[in-house]
Parts: sequence; C-alpha cells; structure tokens
Amino acid sequence: MTTVDRTQVFLLPDLGEGLAEAEIVEWRVAVGDTVTVDQTVVEVETAKAVVDVPCPYAGRVVALHGAAGETRPVGQPLITIAPPDGDGGEPAGHATYREEERAGSGNVLIGYGTGHGGTGRRRRRPRLAVAPEPSAATPAEAPAPAPDPVAVAPASPPVRAHPAVAPALAPAAGIGPRPALVISPIVRRLAREHGIDPASLRGTGPGGVVRRADVEAALAAPAPRLAPVPDRPEPPRPADEDLVIPLTGIRRAIADKLSRSRREIPEVTIWVDADATALVETRRAINAATPDQPVSILALLARICLTGLRRFPQLNAQVDTEGQRIVQSRGVHLGIAAQTDRGLLVPVLRDAQRLTTRELSVALAETTAAARAGALPPARLTGGTFTLNNYGVFGVDGSTPIINHPEAALLGVGRIVDKPWVVDGQLAVRKVTQLSLTFDHRVCDGGVAGGFLRHVADCVEQPALLVANV
Repeated sequence: MTTVDRTQVFLLPDLGEGLAEAEIVEWRVAVGDTVTVDQTVVEVETAKAVVDVPCPYAGRVVALHGAAGETRPVGQPLITIAPPDGDGGEPAGHATYREEERAGSGNVLIGYGTGHGGTGRRRRRPRLAVAPEPSAATPAEAPAPAPDPVAVAPASPPVRAHPAVAPALAPAAGIGPRPALVISPIVRRLAREHGIDPASLRGTGPGGVVRRADVEAALAAPAPRLAPVPDRPEPPRPADEDLVIPLTGIRRAIADKLSRSRREIPEVTIWVDADATALVETRRAINAATPDQPVSILALLARICLTGLRRFPQLNAQVDTEGQRIVQSRGVHLGIAAQTDRGLLVPVLRDAQRLTTRELSVALAETTAAARAGALPPARLTGGTFTLNNYGVFGVDGSTPIINHPEAALLGVGRIVDKPWVVDGQLAVRKVTQLSLTFDHRVCDGGVAGGFLRHVADCVEQPALLVANV
C-alpha cells in the first residue's frame, strides 16, 4: 500500500510593505500540539512591528522551522501540520476541525488571507468540539474528550485567573477548568500582558468567545491584579562584562531609516518660542463644556498643523529621487512619534484632515496606546506625509529631530512651562513652549518653512485663528 503524505507546510506569509524577512520571537506551540484554523502559532518581529501569525491549517504540529531569535525569509517553511489522526482516519471530535478548515479562515494578516475557499463564503462561528457519547467501555478504555477547536495554545506563557471573576467561574468537582474561547490575537496579547487567564472570563461573544471588551471589563474591576510574568527574563551576566544588544527587528529598521534620512535629506531646523497660555485655556474651556468628550493639547496641535499644511502644501510632500520630482500628497497622513519599549515608532493617521478635533483626540490616544502595546500592523507604521513629535513629554524644551524619511518635514513641540513673558509692555508669567520645524530644503525654501512655523505659533498664541481657517 502506498503511503500518501498529507502534511501541509505553512510558509512565512508576505507581511506587507515590502518586508522580506521576520525574526521569530516566540513559538506559541510545540511539536505534537494540536492546532486549529487561525490559531496563533508564532510571534515574529519584522522591521515594522511585532506580529502574531495565525496558521491556516488545522491538525497536529510535526515540525517547527526555525528557533526563537532566528530570522526567516518570506516564502520559506514556517510550520508543518499533519492531519489530527495521522493515519487517514477521522477520530471522534475532529469533524469540527474539518468543517472549520473547509469553511476557510476569515483572518487577514497584513496583505495575506488564510482562506481556502471563494470570497463569498462566510466564516463559521466558533464552537466547541463535541465529545463522544459514553459507552460501555471501562474507564481505562474510555476515549479522551475531543480538543477545543478555538482553545488557546498550551504553549502560551503562564497567566493567572483574575480574582474578580475566577470565584464565580470555579469548575465543578470532577471537572477540569474549561478552555478559553479566544480567537483574536489582540485579545490574547492584552490578557497575557495584564496577567489575566482568559479561561477565568465569561465570554460575551458568539458561542462564549472572549472578546476584548471582556478583558477590559476585568481590568476595570476593583479587585487587585497580580503582576504579569515576564515572557523572557534576562539571564544574569558578570558585572565586568559588556552588554551586547543585537541590532535586529524594529531597532535595526529605526537605525536604517534615520541613517538614510541623514544621508539623503539636506535638512534645516528653525524654531520659535510661543505663548501657549490661550491654547491651554481653550482646551480647558472645551473640556469643561463637554467633559465626556475631552480634547488633548496634542489634538489641538494636530489641528493647527493640518490647517498649516493646507496653506503650505509644499511641506506635505516627499522627494522622488529616482524620478527627479517632488510629489505633494493630496491627503495628510499624519505621523505621531511614539516612544515604546521596542523603540521609537511613528504610527500614521491616514487622511487626518477629514477628522474633527475630537475625532483626532480619540484617534491619537487609541493609536499611541496600540503602538506601545505592539498591536499595530506594519501598514499602520508607514505611509506618513508629515510628522508631529511631542518631545515635551520627556521634560525638554527643544530638539533638532531627524526627519522621518521619506517625508519632507517634522514639527517638534517642547514642554509647556511657566516663563516670564512680556504682555502689552508688562512682564508676566505665561505658559510658554518652543516649536521647531525640521524641513527638507529640497522641497521648499525658508520663506515657506518660516510661514508654516509662524502660522503654527500664531494659532498657539491665538486659537481663535483656527476658526477663521477651518
């Protein structure tokens, strides 16, 4: 009899934005584990972000291609999956696996889909595999219960039950703890980072699936939480030994981009001090009128930048060196510099000019939080046309930042601090900030750059000018 190889090899997918490789951060499964369609099997780090990679096949893991810390090229084998039974049969409880796999995955990961069928198919709702009916077999011969097709992989880092919800969901005597119904990699990451066991939560999604709102509700509960267990504690090293940090992943991408910016862009930085007292008072008045929809200072500064770029579109551009031309963007894709544990990232708000000031405030808060949590896809970290950098949060007044290549300009904002200021010929204490504009001298001259910066400073000092320009 001829043996048919029914294994399926999942190749490292195209992660988008021209990324050619990814570094394996952590395997979420091990050889011998059973996986389901769309279960996250590995966490990888690209030059843009850390990404959870779901597997499009259901079955048993027979090979992991690459170890943690190893870089794999796109299109090369990542994981090999065999049918759950391994001998061509279909044991009890695995029918759900096959239905899920035939239905195709609805998950999309940065430019690739794991679906196998036509685009018209709808993804089936997740559900538990049905255990076989009790038989007359002795306890030693009784079949094991079928695995849960949407359970979290057992190789996930250890987490603890949230004390606010665990007592109400304690398993009955003689029954093991129920597996967690979690599909979204973001939900798993959020629970893991806060030390919450998804199995301790009561899922409100279809079929009891734990949603992000369920995790956030547990975080908002008054009960104390245990600190999360570190994923990879650093091994001790001798005190007299140099610390060597590999330049890989996001850190390497940052270094490459900044070096390229310095090599290619003839940048100039200009700056001005501005009286931000009226801006602070305007924000206070807005938030007093609508406390349920607060607006941040950063959102007001973003609005000011958007009005300035409408007047000076030369700065919302980039230089195409190969085509020997300057390309001015129709929309403003606003980049926001955000410091994270993995380095400086610049997430992008696409077509920011279409957002109201309140919408800008919400989008800025959500985007920076997602960037710090490592939850943004690579597509959200590229394609910016202008960057706003609030380095004042570090307690500094000024800076000469490097332009985020291939953009043409970057506005920097220092801390707002009380300083002596002359008002109507009299010395007074005012809220003062320093504004700096770094621009590509190839796209414009000092007149345009100075006009933009002066517009920003005037709107900071007289926010009423925003009304005249909106």
